[in-house]
Amino acid sequence: MAREDAPSAPVEVHHPQISLVGTVCNESVCQLRDGLKEAEKGEGPVTIEISTLGGDPEAARRMILEVELARERLRSRRLLFLGKTSVYSSGATFMAGFPREDRFLTKDATLLIHCRQLEKTIELSGPIRASRAKLEAQLHEIDTGVELEVENFERLIEGSDVAMDELLGKALYNWYVPAEEALKRGLVAGIV
Repeated sequence: MAREDAPSAPVEVHHPQISLVGTVCNESVCQLRDGLKEAEKGEGPVTIEISTLGGDPEAARRMILEVELARERLRSRRLLFLGKTSVYSSGATFMAGFPREDRFLTKDATLLIHCRQLEKTIELSGPIRASRAKLEAQLHEIDTGVELEVENFERLIEGSDVAMDELLGKALYNWYVPAEEALKRGLVAGIV
């Protein structure tokens, strides 16, 4: 079942030029950057495929930046996203860096969308004033993380029928979205 307004997948989406498999990390950033540089030599759309169980959200943000910079260099070429099998966590963050019309999933793909995670123990000892500063610093980190999360979620749902309130509620407890549901809800343009 496809959305009536969903364009058919371009042939190029079946032949990815850049393949990212595994944990999203600094190595993924370098691999993507190198692949995009190599793509400058060719013509036509550039498909970037990913299959990941997640990883570093900051590395995913850097990958989005690399895609945005490549769009400037490759103005005449379309950059396409193809999620295969597992597009979890930071993979979904990376997907949000592509406009909805340039996002595709394989029929077996599942997205995992969740809120940013934090695991930290804070030990307070010493002067109370110093403890307060330590807690305020942690609150600033949390506030920044929430702002980044919302910014990325806004990109992810742009053009879809998913409202921010719904996404925030589902993402709090891990939202697994099969390819068909992602297409139906307008999170992607098509299924390959």
